[in-house]
Order: sequence, then structure tokens, then C-alpha cells
Amino acid sequence: MSTFMVKPADVERKWYVIDAAGKPLGKTAVKAADILRGKHRPEFTPHVDCGEFVIIINADKAVLTGKKLDQKFYRRHSWYIGGLKETSYRTLMATRPELAMEKAVKGMLPHNSIGDKAFTRLKVYAGPTHKQQAQQPVALD
Repeated sequence: MSTFMVKPADVERKWYVIDAAGKPLGKTAVKAADILRGKHRPEFTPHVDCGEFVIIINADKAVLTGKKLDQKFYRRHSWYIGGLKETSYRTLMATRPELAMEKAVKGMLPHNSIGDKAFTRLKVYAGPTHKQQAQQPVALD
């Protein structure tokens, strides 16, 4: 008996909506990364991009547990001397909650071309509405 390997042409992608209101940011990101990667499917194949589309709403209402709001930082560097910029997650969640969710999901995806393609299928919105009603997304709890 041979192992079944899905082919890229056979993948049918669905749309899912995840509501992040009142849920930990990390647990929401794990669920989104699994769906983007396709690990929830029985025909999952590691070397084929067989994931789905994910819409995350209410990213501004996601919670960080413990003291992460003050002790965790979003860091970026311009590659110039003294070019390190730090922003606490309290400030980041107040100003750009979509970026905090995107960074969490991107860090959980593989760091190769499959992960890059999967990340393009992620849509994050701070509020309760999204622009993908025409795709008829299925709500996940």
C-alpha cells in the first residue's frame, strides 16, 4: 500500500473566520497557523501548500496573559548604527493590533516558501467586520 500525497492542483481552499475577542493572542495564532498550513486536513502533505484562507476579526480584543503587555517588546532594526526601535505590546495592541496578530502567526509558520505563501492567505482585522463576505467564510469557535 502506498502513501497518498496530495497534488497542488487537487487542493480546494475554504475560508474560515476566527473571532479573537477575549481569547489569548497566542492560542488564536496557533489555530490560525494550523489552518493556514493545512494540518487540520486528513490529506496533509508536508511538502505541498494545502492550507486554507483565514480571517481573524476583533484582533484588538485579544488578550495577553501575565505581564506580557509590559514585559514583551516588538523590536525592529533599520540595520544602521543605533537603529533599534522597541515598542511595548501595550502600545502595539493599542495602536496596531493587526500587526501583533500577524507577527504571532508568521512566527508559527515555516520560514520557507510554503510559509510565505500561507501567510498571504491571512487577513486580520481589528474590528468585528471584514471584507470577505462574498467568499462565504465558515466561523470557527
